[in-house]
Amino acid sequence: MSGSYLEVTFRHGRALAAYYYLPRETGDRAHHTARRAAGLLIDYTRDGKPIGVEITAPDALSLAAMNRVLSEVGHNPMRRADLEPVLKPERSRQSA
Repeated sequence: MSGSYLEVTFRHGRALAAYYYLPRETGDRAHHTARRAAGLLIDYTRDGKPIGVEITAPDALSLAAMNRVLSEVGHNPMRRADLEPVLKPERSRQSA
């Protein structure tokens, strides 16, 4: 996969969890996971390449926190519209 994309799991109309896939090669698999901001986990390949961000607490997520994690692993920030499905309405309008 050459691009990034967000996958969200909903339950009763609310985001339960989400995963932000980072660019990866065919066959890349998570080898270890590092906890970052509250509710954000980064998956890395055996050779240390970040391949995804697991969002385990969508209710606590902010665009700013997500973008700090993405910056930490050398990826471009997300736009508010890209993260909108997991942001609570009041947080989705706050500044990054």
